[in-house]
Amino acid sequence: MRLRKAAYVPAMLAISALTLTGCSSGHNTKSGDGNVAKSEVQNFGLGTLADSTGPAKDVAGAKPGGVAHGIEPAGIDYLDPGQIYVNEYQALAQLYSRSLTGYKTDPATGKTILVGDLATDTGKLSDEGKTWTYTLKDNLKFEDGTPITSKDVKYGIERLYADYQDQGPTYIQTWLSGQDYRKVYQGPYDGKELGDDVIGTPDDKTIVFHFKEAHADTPYAVQMPNITAIQKSKDDKEKYNDHPVSIGPYKIASYEKDKSLKLVKNPNWDPKSDPIRHQYVDSWEFELSIANPLLTQRLLAENGEDKNALTLVTNADNASIAKIQTDQATYKDRLVNKFLPFVDVFDINTTRVKDPKVRKALALAFPRAQVQKLLGGAATGDLATNLVSPTVAGWKDSDPLGLKAKPEGDPEAAKALLKEAGAENYPIVLAYANTPRWQPVAAAIQEALNNSGFKVDRKELDPTSYYSVIGKKDNGFDLYRSGWGADWPVASTVVPPTLDGRTVADGSPNYSHYNSDATNTEIDRINKMTDVTAASAEWMKLADKALADVPQIPAVYDKFFQVYGSGLGGVAYNEVIGAVDVSSIYVK
Repeated sequence: MRLRKAAYVPAMLAISALTLTGCSSGHNTKSGDGNVAKSEVQNFGLGTLADSTGPAKDVAGAKPGGVAHGIEPAGIDYLDPGQIYVNEYQALAQLYSRSLTGYKTDPATGKTILVGDLATDTGKLSDEGKTWTYTLKDNLKFEDGTPITSKDVKYGIERLYADYQDQGPTYIQTWLSGQDYRKVYQGPYDGKELGDDVIGTPDDKTIVFHFKEAHADTPYAVQMPNITAIQKSKDDKEKYNDHPVSIGPYKIASYEKDKSLKLVKNPNWDPKSDPIRHQYVDSWEFELSIANPLLTQRLLAENGEDKNALTLVTNADNASIAKIQTDQATYKDRLVNKFLPFVDVFDINTTRVKDPKVRKALALAFPRAQVQKLLGGAATGDLATNLVSPTVAGWKDSDPLGLKAKPEGDPEAAKALLKEAGAENYPIVLAYANTPRWQPVAAAIQEALNNSGFKVDRKELDPTSYYSVIGKKDNGFDLYRSGWGADWPVASTVVPPTLDGRTVADGSPNYSHYNSDATNTEIDRINKMTDVTAASAEWMKLADKALADVPQIPAVYDKFFQVYGSGLGGVAYNEVIGAVDVSSIYVK
């Protein structure tokens, strides 16, 4: 999954065959010492038919009326649901778009469940998981009142095959037509359609997916924002990004690129069809390109309209975090501090640093505690000791590299390993994004590694092209930071993209170029499992086994830390996508 700016990564496939029957446990985000609490933190599940039936349950104390405000640090690259992958845009799309399934968050408990959204339920499988059937709900309409049919959903998927649709997830297209799906079909613009043997629409309410292989996690894949209904008569390809047609509770009234976005009520949205969203506020007004620290300072001050404002995914800046923590009593009732599905790691280029002992020495020398502090402290990330986020099913508080004992690093142990490997004064090229956030982090890492027997050369990179540069197979660097988030709360969307050696290529999120026959074989084996509990445990075991070979150094389990205006109620947080959930918000 892509995280706005901070952990921006290219899309890659992560195919699994897990049957998700729901997993939930007590939620615990305590991190006083910077370490994840030992209890599991997953707080999600798969909803029932009743959960999928609208209207959404009223939020206690909610009332209609008023204007809710959003303050965002940059412009909006994509409004077209087909192009949405970044978590910020996923959160925003909740206001005007809907998918076959969707996440429903309870503001009172924080529990997130997957339910039928456009569809009556989370789907029915047949043919051992190769075929999935969805039935649309009654009274679904586009914003102009035109009824939504199964052919509109099929068309929405067909346009994903077009060349210009290059930013969104590719799960469904690939599952339907193979990895080279664009060679099979080029989209609907020449009048051609996908055959009924690929996507069937036997009537106006029924959509049938015929996948090449079994995909028992389809209910989660069709939640992705690009699996939606698109009105063919309004589709003008790239230009559609400026004026997507609403099928949600709000529609776009005005949009000025990089400056503002206003949404007003959509009169053709039927709350009886929607178990997720409300239409409490009269309108949403987003102010764009307001960077930190001003963004957070405005949320703290609450002057004027900012009393009714929030930001979707932007963490408070470090100075504001310190202010909030110092005066917790003032801000506690409007503070969100929850885990994100992302893990920050530092990749070791295994094609250059071939000796596992040298890689282990890097991990032992790495100043994790100092990096955590420079990134905002425990408020914005707990110290990580493995590669899977605590929001993902099967997560364990494991430590395969033995990093917990000395989070500040162990220079003497690192020196001993380098000496054993005959690699004293080992040269390391450390690449980093040249921004105020990452400059001090890179300096701290360089100093710690130099004090542990390495000889580090720092290389600054343009932050705009950072991931493109480190994503090259022959990038010329030994150590560099990346981040990856689960697309849904199963490690099938984490381990294969980042550790499968068969995916190593320019642009692959296997940034460490890790390629282990044993790991690749295990990925194939686990992908075929259908028991969620057993498979989740196996993904965790495999992630730890691969980490023992040290292709990456886990740094922090990312967290969201930010305040919102005290004039807003019904504010919840969706840890599955890592963003504020706007579906139940009202103005007090």
